[in-house]
Amino acid sequence: MDLAYLWFFVVGAFFVGYFVLDGFDFGVGMSLPFLGRDEVSRRQVINTIGPVWDLNETWVIVAGACLFAAFPEWYATLFSGFYLPLLLILLALILRGVSFEYRHQREGLRWKRGFDRMIVIGSVVPALLWGVAFGNIVQGVPIDADKEFTGSLLTLLNPYGLWVGVTTLLLFFLHGVYFVGLKADGRVRDDAHVLARRVAIPTIVFAAGSVVWTAAIAMDRGAPALAAVIGCGVAAALALVASAVANLRRRDGWAFGLGAVTIVTAVLTLWFALFPFVMPSSTDPAFSLTIENASSSDYTLGVMTWAAVIFLPGILAYQAWTYWVFRKRISRAQIEKADAAAAH
Repeated sequence: MDLAYLWFFVVGAFFVGYFVLDGFDFGVGMSLPFLGRDEVSRRQVINTIGPVWDLNETWVIVAGACLFAAFPEWYATLFSGFYLPLLLILLALILRGVSFEYRHQREGLRWKRGFDRMIVIGSVVPALLWGVAFGNIVQGVPIDADKEFTGSLLTLLNPYGLWVGVTTLLLFFLHGVYFVGLKADGRVRDDAHVLARRVAIPTIVFAAGSVVWTAAIAMDRGAPALAAVIGCGVAAALALVASAVANLRRRDGWAFGLGAVTIVTAVLTLWFALFPFVMPSSTDPAFSLTIENASSSDYTLGVMTWAAVIFLPGILAYQAWTYWVFRKRISRAQIEKADAAAAH
């Protein structure tokens, strides 16, 4: 396989990893108003991702770096044309990170509630805007002969982009609630099961609409990977329904695992619908960015491939070890015991 095509899917794999891992971070943040009945339960919810949220965010840095190195033309057009939504995502991630670090620095209720609101905002904004961004990339945006984006922010707020944005928001929300059910105990876990049941139905509706709409776009474009688009879309729908059933049976591990499969196959649906383009032009198909005309030289891609082969296994092993170390449930008794010890 040509290295440019290989790196198209490697970049896709990094975004898949990011959306699976930081996706449940977003969902946990969005669930805070619904599952945090008191200060202890709010800390329980936050502590489920406390040791891993910053590690999960590094995946988007690696994805962006690989995009820059492997497809500089795609990176330039994407980051200049989508500057404002990507800036909003960055500011939201900063807001969320600051909130995790500073929330516990003072005991005042107003102080903690203020940072709780920032956690929710910092989770909702990226969950929505990532979907809007990728929906527009798949659908196509106005690009001129110089490979420059000629639209505006309002151009991106079109029906398909917003629909995919709401879909990713709901998928991440449900994924995060599953994670709370997997990692917490007691009343928080029970509330997570109830909340997941309520969120599952609208998530299934929006996800089904996104699959059908994306398949229609791919079919209209004559996408060569149409069979893969349909296959991944069907797999995503089945995994989503199966995760909801597992939640009903209080099988937390299965619910979370199937939720992760849903996100993986949903992102692959978009990726195969995009192939072999990287940014289709809605102005003129001749102005589109493709895998071939947007990629770096074979030498650059070859060096990147060797670097990935050498370093990626170690990175994956380290992250797996981190999750293994922090695999136990977060209990209310642990937090109350820590508070009692701190008081003495």
